[in-house]
Amino acid sequence: MTDFHTYGTSAHTPDELVRLVSDRLGLDFTERDSYFRGVYHLAESPDRQIEIQPNSIPGDDEDEDDLYASEHAAFQVLLLTTTPAADPALRAALASVEGLVHLALESEA
Repeated sequence: MTDFHTYGTSAHTPDELVRLVSDRLGLDFTERDSYFRGVYHLAESPDRQIEIQPNSIPGDDEDEDDLYASEHAAFQVLLLTTTPAADPALRAALASVEGLVHLALESEA
């Protein structure tokens, strides 16, 4: 069963959140640039994938951005986790980041 979680914050920039999460989890993030998603940060290991994504992404119109997750419009930055199974230690570590709010859980068998 794959476990997906979404977190959000408006208290930190993507770069600040990368630093905070990296310090807590000992992960190295790489910056990626996607036509669809814009600039985001990715940390991968065999047992987890963590992405830090601005919620505002480049839109089709030059003057207007779209939201990556419109259902979470109140949050400027999103953190997305993917693990092969529930990971209580990861959730606890992320819960210790001030200003980071757990928004959604999805599981896939």
